[in-house]
Amino acid sequence: MRVAVVGATGAVGSTILGVMRERGFPADEIVPFASERSAGRRIDFGDRELEVQALSDESIQGFDIALFSAGGTRSAEWAPRFVEAGAVVIDNTSYWRMHDDVPLVVSEVNPD
Repeated sequence: MRVAVVGATGAVGSTILGVMRERGFPADEIVPFASERSAGRRIDFGDRELEVQALSDESIQGFDIALFSAGGTRSAEWAPRFVEAGAVVIDNTSYWRMHDDVPLVVSEVNPD
């Protein structure tokens, strides 16, 4: 399973990566995405380093899951592109919360 973390260099994105590392999230590959200026930066991920990628139509291909915490504007632009590329998107921003065709999941309210 390939997992993208969009907004990986921000406070929440880095926490997502930390929790994934601590809990041994079962991914074959985890790719952190961030802004152009962060591209190429290396992130410590326990026994290996992950290289931050910039978002592009080519770089987002082949993911199973995309975890977003990069702000509503970035989610509005890139979440549909990840979906079109075949990924399931889980977005932490408020952008999609009131869209009728996007399920809002609150684990304490609707865990099913």
